[in-house]
Amino acid sequence: MSAVIKQSTEKPDLAVVLSKAVTRAAERLDISRSLLAQVLGLSTATISRLYNGNYHLEQSRKEWEFALLFVRAFRSLDSIVGDESTARQWLNSENRALNGRPIELIRHTEGLVRVVQYLDASRAIV
Repeated sequence: MSAVIKQSTEKPDLAVVLSKAVTRAAERLDISRSLLAQVLGLSTATISRLYNGNYHLEQSRKEWEFALLFVRAFRSLDSIVGDESTARQWLNSENRALNGRPIELIRHTEGLVRVVQYLDASRAIV
């Protein structure tokens, strides 16, 4: 008996995918909903709806770009340190190169971009 595997030709909804990625990254990094709201530039009520699946990030708004940066930071950090507890520790530790604690820096656009650039540069070292 041969199994028939159907492959879906439908593309996944990017808003759903990014929304789930953001909430999962925040959970793994132990980032509060209120901090995630600051990072994405959304209200805490909207973040609650995001976690509940009643809201999806919108590609036409700045929240989309912030979410992409946040997930990129998570993925870079995960590839560098390899485990969530070390990643949380790194986020909460003073970083001389960044001149601050990454967890505080990501609250603002410039800080989020700097953290992502720092992690990308660190990842590129062979």
